[in-house]
Amino acid sequence: MKSLKHWSELTAINIITALGGAFLVASPWLFGFSGEQTAMWSAGLIGVLAIMIALTGLIEPREWEGWASLALGLWAAVAPWVLGFSGVTAAMACHLGAGLAIAALAALELWMIHNKPENLAR
Repeated sequence: MKSLKHWSELTAINIITALGGAFLVASPWLFGFSGEQTAMWSAGLIGVLAIMIALTGLIEPREWEGWASLALGLWAAVAPWVLGFSGVTAAMACHLGAGLAIAALAALELWMIHNKPENLAR
């Protein structure tokens, strides 16, 4: 795997991704779907994994964490339909919104890694 220098732009992306994960962890209680077990567990697990991956990227950014965040974000976006809670509007909206945001941030991070390394290295 490609080892990367600690870039401030990637640090910002990882902080925002961690906040997206924290949002997912808190969303069952913030938006009233804590009684829906599958949706609640999905939000919690995906959120914690997003936080862990983002914190790993803060310590030492590596390409694999961008790919892991991309996959996790895409999974979060489709989880309501795959796991069968798409009828719970709040849970579906939280998963879809946070998932697409995490995936977009990961795609941006991967793009930055592969297309602008001379501008980002410190």
